[in-house]
Amino acid sequence: MKNIEYGYVDKNNNKYSIVDETFSDNYILQSPNEVIKNRIGVCWDQVELERYYFKGNGLNIKTHFIVHYDNDKCPTHTFLTFEKDNKYYWFEHSWEIFSGIHEYATLKDLLLDVRDKFIKYELNNNYIKENLCIYDYKKPKYHLSVLEFYKHCESGINISMEDK
Repeated sequence: MKNIEYGYVDKNNNKYSIVDETFSDNYILQSPNEVIKNRIGVCWDQVELERYYFKGNGLNIKTHFIVHYDNDKCPTHTFLTFEKDNKYYWFEHSWEIFSGIHEYATLKDLLLDVRDKFIKYELNNNYIKENLCIYDYKKPKYHLSVLEFYKHCESGINISMEDK
């Protein structure tokens, strides 16, 4: 993961280190092999590479999509969690300030922590709690557009966070 930088590859295989207004129209979800080859990916791509690395290791892994629905701009983040020895772990690479493996007593504690960090650092504490959702989503098909990826994640389980 240390060789993967944050950014994206568009549908014409152009690389971008900055996610700007063209992202929504041009992005496609890369396969893990494409992320390795291109050495670039947003959190959506990087989580699929993490899923690839973690598969078959006997850990209970889950992937999550947090989103704040806000008309034109809908900030999101995807992240991978796993359970081991009755503890829960958040494996993070793309969100640089939180890069690493974080341990929690419960999955709820983990999700609340990620949610609170998302609210503070991505939304600058400016949010509507009813518009903030966390989904547990399954492995998507590769080469999805932004809209297709949203729809895929939204077809997963909307996790109720009682004290949102």
